[in-house]
Amino acid sequence: MSTRRHFAVFTTASLPWMTGTAINPLFRVAYLAKDGDREVTLVIPWLSLRDQELVYPNKTVFDSPLEHEAYVRRWIEERVSFRPSFSIKFYPAKFSKELRSILPVGDITECIPDEVADVAVLEEPEHLNWYHHGRKWKAKFRRVIGVVHTNYIAYVKREKNGQAIACFMRYMNTWVTRIYCHKIIRLSGATQDLPRSVVCNVHGVNPKFLEVGKLKLKQLQNGEIAFTKGAYYIGKMVWGKGYKELLDLLSKYQSKLAGLEVDLYGSGEDSDEVRKSAEQLSLAVKVHPGRDHADPLFHDYKVFINPSTTDVVCTTTAEALAMGKIVICANHPSNEFFKQFPNCHIYDNEEEFVQLTLNALAEQPAPLTDMQRYDLSWEAATERFMEAAELNLPVSAEPKIHQTSKASLPAFLRTRKLKQSLEDASVYLHQALSGLEVTRRAFGAVPKTLQPDEQLCRDLGLAPPSKKRRLKLKLTT
Repeated sequence: MSTRRHFAVFTTASLPWMTGTAINPLFRVAYLAKDGDREVTLVIPWLSLRDQELVYPNKTVFDSPLEHEAYVRRWIEERVSFRPSFSIKFYPAKFSKELRSILPVGDITECIPDEVADVAVLEEPEHLNWYHHGRKWKAKFRRVIGVVHTNYIAYVKREKNGQAIACFMRYMNTWVTRIYCHKIIRLSGATQDLPRSVVCNVHGVNPKFLEVGKLKLKQLQNGEIAFTKGAYYIGKMVWGKGYKELLDLLSKYQSKLAGLEVDLYGSGEDSDEVRKSAEQLSLAVKVHPGRDHADPLFHDYKVFINPSTTDVVCTTTAEALAMGKIVICANHPSNEFFKQFPNCHIYDNEEEFVQLTLNALAEQPAPLTDMQRYDLSWEAATERFMEAAELNLPVSAEPKIHQTSKASLPAFLRTRKLKQSLEDASVYLHQALSGLEVTRRAFGAVPKTLQPDEQLCRDLGLAPPSKKRRLKLKLTT
C-alpha cells in the first residue's frame, strides 16, 4: 500500500436530490482532494429511470451514469474556487417509498478494487448497513469511518408504534456500526450514542455564503444599510422540520410580536397544511416555494429563525451565520456548535424566543472575525474530520495494537481474540439474516435487492445477475 492515502466516500443520496447526505459528502470529497495529497473517490447511488422520476426534482433524470456524473461535477465546480480532482463511481440502488430513502442493492464494497481499498467513509453508516449482505467492511478497508447525519430515532418516534420501532432501531444502529466501523463521528449530541464514537461537526458551508457575509460586513463598515428585510426560515416543508414549533410560537404570541413579518420558504409533503396554518395568523406570515439558500433573494434578510429540534446539525443555520445574519434557535444539542458565534441567539423557553426575536429585529449583527469565518469553512471542517477520524498519521505510523508489557501480553491477546471472535459471530449472524429475502422484507428492505436486477446491471455495465451468482459460487467453492 502506498503512503498516499485513498479515500472512498460512500453516500446514501446524490444530487440533484438536494438533501444533506448528497451535498455535504460532495463538498467533503472536493476538499479532501483539494491539496492533491490524497486519492479520493465519491461513491454514490445509481437509480433506474423509474426511481429517478420519484426522487429527483423538476423532472431531472439521467440516461447514463456518465450524464449523472457530469451533472454532479458541474454543480460542485460552480460552488468552489478550485477544480476538484476526484473520481466518481456508482453503486446500484433502489428507492423505498415507505422509508423515503435510497437503499443499496447487492455488495457495494465491490465498487472499490481491493488493491486501493484503504479508507472507507460511510456517510450514514447505519443506513448503508441495515441490509448489507457482502464483504465485511473492516476486512476490506484498513480504516472504516462512519459519519452519522440523521437522528433516525427522533423521526421514527413520530410514527405509529414509534416507541417500539425506535427501541429496535436503536439496537440495530448500534449493532451494524459496531461490527462494520472502526470509528464513528456524530455530527452532534442529537444523535444516539454509538460504539467507538466521538461528537464533532465535520461539515462546512458553501464558500459562496462566506462571500455574502464579507460583502455584508463591508456594507456595514461603510455605513450602508446591509439588511432591508426582516425574518425568514427555509427548510423542507414538513411539520417535523420545525414548522409546527414555529407556527405554534407565532400563534401563541401574536400580540407581543405584532408587526412581525416572517417569510417561510420550502417544498414538501406538508406545504398545503403549513400554508393554511399561516393564513390563520394575524401576523404577516407568507409561505413561498422552496429555493436554493444561495439565491440573492435571501441576502438581505437580517434574522433567520430556526426552532427545529430534529436536525443533527442544521446546514441552513450555518449558512445564515456565514452570511452575517442573526440566528435564533433552540437550546438543543444540534445547535451546540453554533453557540460559539455571537450572532447565534439561543432561547431556553417561549418567553426568551419572543424577546430574542424582538431584539434581533432592532439591532445589527455582530461582525464575524476571520477565525469565526474559518470555523464555518470546509477547510476547517476537513481538518476536524481528519482529527476526529484519527487519520492524521501516515499509513506506516498507524498503530496496529497497543504496546503492553510481556507479562500482560498473553492475557491481552486472549481478550483481543475473544472480542474478535464475538464480532465475527455477530457479523455472521447479520449476514445470515440479511441474506434471507423473508427477513429483509420483514425489516423494510426493498424486495429483491440482494443482487442488482438486469436493468441496473445494464446501466452500470455489470455482469447479469445469473452470471454474478455463478461466479460467486465458483469463488466460494
